[in-house]
Amino acid sequence: MKTVILCGGQGTRLREETEYRPKPLVEIGGRPVLWHIMKNYAHFGFSDFILCLGYRGNMIKEYFLNYEAMNNDFTIQLGRKQSITYHGLHDEQNYNITLADTGLETMTGGRVKKIQKYIDDDIFMLTYGDGVSDVDIGALVDFHKQHGKLATLTTVRPISRFGTVRIDGDGQIYRFSEKPQSDSWISAGFFVFDRRVFDYLKDDPSCVLEKEPLEKLAQDQQLMAYQHDGFFYAMDTYREYIYLNELWNSGKAAWKRW
Repeated sequence: MKTVILCGGQGTRLREETEYRPKPLVEIGGRPVLWHIMKNYAHFGFSDFILCLGYRGNMIKEYFLNYEAMNNDFTIQLGRKQSITYHGLHDEQNYNITLADTGLETMTGGRVKKIQKYIDDDIFMLTYGDGVSDVDIGALVDFHKQHGKLATLTTVRPISRFGTVRIDGDGQIYRFSEKPQSDSWISAGFFVFDRRVFDYLKDDPSCVLEKEPLEKLAQDQQLMAYQHDGFFYAMDTYREYIYLNELWNSGKAAWKRW
């Protein structure tokens, strides 16, 4: 089963890092956030990836083209008969990665539509190239297969950025909660789709997956929520970049399942 990862956005809210590289290559603990996402999928046995490239996509291509040399010791023989011998094995053996240019300005739905030709299974997965989670991918896929609908999205309860207070009529605070978890649910990505979902997508760069396609799937009662109570965090801003690196450096990276 293939896992599609959206890697084409410009990451304008993280301009401190994305001015010079695409957001999926912004690092957590010295490794791109994209690497962390792929490691988590591979932990559950899913190591066949399709990367939807856009903004500075050539840098992501270069990262994988140079992966062997940058992650192994090697001996190189110079000259006309140049050869390279790699020593040892990195942990990402047998990853299969298709790197697809889906356009600089293409929106999420248009990017997914462009890689339809690479999907040859009845089911595929999709997520964003900037969010890490400890979601159980195996259980997510099982949930999708059991309900029989066309689409599943993973939902989480967001954590408030601010502390909340409960106040009585006289202004007396009777409860204070530092950054509480909300009772509502939001989409975290980590989708599972039947290939018939492509019928809901337009071959149009302006097609936004999170608008008409998902709205229509919901109207047709073909969209289910996999409710995840564990860790999820998207790296949208520099503040979140710092936070994720602090978690990694302190050994508290909940998404590290490998």
